[in-house]
Amino acid sequence: MDDSALAWLPKFFSYLSVERRMSPHTDSNYRRDLKRFVAHCDKHGVTDWSSVDGQHVRAFAAAEHRCGASPRTIQRRLSAIRSFYNFLLREEEEEKNKEVKDRKSSGVKLNPAIDVQAPKAKKRLPATIDVDQMTRLLSFRTDEEISVRDKAIMELFYSSGLRLSELVGLDLTDIDLVDRTVRVLGKGGKTRVVPVGRHAVEAIDRWLLERTKLADVGNAALFVGKLGDRISPRSVQKQVAAWAKHQGLGVHVHPHMFRHSFATHLLESSQDLRGVQELLGHANIATTQIYTHLDFQHLAKIYDKAHPRARRKG
Repeated sequence: MDDSALAWLPKFFSYLSVERRMSPHTDSNYRRDLKRFVAHCDKHGVTDWSSVDGQHVRAFAAAEHRCGASPRTIQRRLSAIRSFYNFLLREEEEEKNKEVKDRKSSGVKLNPAIDVQAPKAKKRLPATIDVDQMTRLLSFRTDEEISVRDKAIMELFYSSGLRLSELVGLDLTDIDLVDRTVRVLGKGGKTRVVPVGRHAVEAIDRWLLERTKLADVGNAALFVGKLGDRISPRSVQKQVAAWAKHQGLGVHVHPHMFRHSFATHLLESSQDLRGVQELLGHANIATTQIYTHLDFQHLAKIYDKAHPRARRKG
């Protein structure tokens, strides 16, 4: 690819970050995927984006498959290419509508990846732990600030089905312990409000008392690390795995397992697929259906009635 073609990549990543508000994880993956596609184009003498056709993209997917990339990885790489070309087409349309053209056109007229399919991936059921295992995991003593924080983190994960990025991004103003709700900024910058169970409310309430001993002055983050700044995703992953080992679960536990377990246990009890979809923040109910074999008050009633750790005493 020539320099003028490569100049579109940083514009695309800026668009993902600012307008699409994609997570740093997705951004990192897309950067890696497009870097591999550029290398493939260079190898085959393609110098600009408008010269790429469907056969180039198919050849790239086939080459990735031969190199051992999984169907899911190839799907993601094709998604990155499609998203990039959709961006280029959008830029072309905007430029066409301007009276004065102030930048070089990419020359792209179509999306060459639109009809290219990856090999079918085997459906994998999400890893979960059962209610008894979850109870065992969360039944540890909290003797100091870090253990109090970790219990609050894990109770909130399981209570409300949050993604890791959603949890570490929470600010103090996002949690309402009186209403027992948390406001979450999900994928694509979409906000949702979900209930918080009684056990999680109690754990967070205790953490807020301990938080002042660790948090930097003026830090808005709900969960902070030992140095007083917002806790990192990696720290949460390490702590969750360490507590699972400490509690003798015998399986590797990661943060997303709480979300899977939340969905599975809630769906088993309520049979309300649409309600679970809303609580998880899935745009498409097909995403939620992997856990099978409205207004907020309605969802909250389902939650209070069905979730193992949301039921009130008595």
